[in-house]
Amino acid sequence: MSKMITKILAVSALLVATAVSAQAAKISAYYTAPYASAKTVKSKLGKAGFKVLATYSPAGHDNQKVVIFTNKKLTALASKKSRGFAAIQRVMVDSKAKTVLVTNPSYWLAAFMQKDYNAADATAVQNGISKALGKLTATKDVLDAGDLSGYHFMIGMPYYKEMIELKAGGKVKAKKKVFELKLANGSTLIGVNMGKTTENFVDKIGADKAILLPYTILVEDGKGYALHPKYYIALSYPLLSMGQFMGISSIPDVIDRKLKKIFR
Repeated sequence: MSKMITKILAVSALLVATAVSAQAAKISAYYTAPYASAKTVKSKLGKAGFKVLATYSPAGHDNQKVVIFTNKKLTALASKKSRGFAAIQRVMVDSKAKTVLVTNPSYWLAAFMQKDYNAADATAVQNGISKALGKLTATKDVLDAGDLSGYHFMIGMPYYKEMIELKAGGKVKAKKKVFELKLANGSTLIGVNMGKTTENFVDKIGADKAILLPYTILVEDGKGYALHPKYYIALSYPLLSMGQFMGISSIPDVIDRKLKKIFR
């Protein structure tokens, strides 16, 4: 009897440990930080060694300011083939809601660096952000950490590598360009303004995550690439339901067409 009880206790302990491990493996796409104005956020990032590339109001929301920033470590990591999207991180300041939302480097670098991901690099970037913005609190927008490098929304949906291919030799018109970041390998990451009509899909699935805008284009070896909207939107909204996804089912094609018009 005692052996049976011991065995039962051991199995129970294993189940608890497995559950704790599974919980620990969850990773949030975002952090919240103490509220500060966009001007103050930019100043603090600069003092912490980051370079602010642009400030953008997504979908025409004047109360929201997305601050796009980078540093030497991020640009070095992104200067590898097909890794250019990893060159930036973002902060969104909402002056109406009095909130500050920050991208989690561990989440986004794991997704965009793929097999080249190194947790120590992400931690170093996060420490810099924390130094600049104060205490970071993880949001409930989580995925399994182990799924990020191979993430797709569901069977049949695109992976990271299944990007939209844009015109070879194309360029972004100056009025559509939000920022431009040249990388050491000759690639260029460009943030683009798709216009309020295209970007207002965020109002249907949660403008609180409008931090995913502006959309970016990677110019590499003379050709343009963009993350597939069915991949990027789902990655940006980890809690997106199938119903919400179907509610914006036309948006991926709209974004595809818009990006191909912008990059000519």
